[in-house]
Order: sequence, then structure tokens, then C-alpha cells
Amino acid sequence: MYVKHTSKRICQGDILRKIDVVVWDIKDTSKGYEISEANLPYIIVMTQDCDLEWDFNNRSEPATVKHDKYLQTILVCPAYNAEEFKAGDHLKSNGLKMKEWHSNEYKQIKQQNHARFHFLEQNQALQVPQLIVDFKHYYTIPRDVLYKMHAEHYLATFNKLFRESLSQRFSNYLSRIGLPELKKRTDSESTLSIASTSAASPPPVFDKSQCDEEQ
Repeated sequence: MYVKHTSKRICQGDILRKIDVVVWDIKDTSKGYEISEANLPYIIVMTQDCDLEWDFNNRSEPATVKHDKYLQTILVCPAYNAEEFKAGDHLKSNGLKMKEWHSNEYKQIKQQNHARFHFLEQNQALQVPQLIVDFKHYYTIPRDVLYKMHAEHYLATFNKLFRESLSQRFSNYLSRIGLPELKKRTDSESTLSIASTSAASPPPVFDKSQCDEEQ
């Protein structure tokens, strides 16, 4: 499931630990906001590997004139300790209490049967514990900043098959479509609707619950 590469560049599926990211806090200050840091115990690089390779190769060419292949930021997902996640304590340091997952629900997550979460097996030799990725949580980190952190914080990398599975599940979750809840019509209403085709009907009310993966 995991490999350890010696490439000089960041790769999709790289797992890093103890990464600080900048967050924006809305405070009652003269500025109206405050910049602080959040510590992520583990992160996984989600930016596509072809984009990371193009960026690295272009920057390695001293004669490069055009910079359209340069990446400004790199997309990452935090990964949480599975036991802390199960107890709902994985964001306790941020003052947040999350849902506790009971055995049957947690089993679904471990079997990759919950659209919102992705379970990662542990590898003691590479110091990777059991982790869970929440697809609702993701950050971008400036490209040069992550490169400076990489060597010191790098643990391992997903092999390609598992990397592509994670990437596909992530993109599927973000691209899910929230459908409106359509009201059932009686026969008389349907007949009236057909007879009044010239009258525009208002669009159905959007029900945000239809976008919820738990419905």
C-alpha cells in the first residue's frame, strides 16, 4: 500500500506529519480578522502527479521563459488518527467535538463504504498509523513552503493503485450533485400543468439535505 521514494520532488500521495498551516480567524479586532496557525498531525498530497512533475521539471530548466506550468499552491487533505476520529476527538485541539462513530458505522468507514471518508491502513515500519481522511477538510499550502517542509516531515507515499483510488473517491465526493426535492403531483395538477404550458412554473425548492452523503 505504501512505498518510500527518494525523488527530489513532491509526489501525489505523499504522507507528511506535523505540518503547520496558516488559517484565517474572524476576530473582533481593528482588522476584522486574525492570522494564526493550525497543526495538522498528518497530511496527504492530493494535487495530480502530472501537475507536480510539470512544475518541478519547468523550475529545473534554467532557460525556461514561460511559467504557465508553475504551481502556486499544493492541495492537501489532513488525515486524522483513527482512534481519535472514532471517539470524535480528532479536532479537540481546535475546540471542536465531532461525531462519535459506533462499531457498525465505523466498520463501513473502514471498508470504504462511506462516501465522505477514506480509511488508511497502518504501516509500523514507515511510522504510518491507522488514519482517516475527511473529504470535507482540505487545504492549499504554498508550493515553496511545502517543499521546504518535505524532507523533514515526509513518511511515505501511496503506491499508484491506492493513490488513484483515493483521488477518485475525493473527486467523486466533491462533484456530487444536490438534487431538488420534487413534490408529487395529483392527476388533476398534472392535467392543469399540461394545459397551462405557456405559464412558467417556479423552479423547485433546493433541499440541501439531498447533498448530504448520509441521506
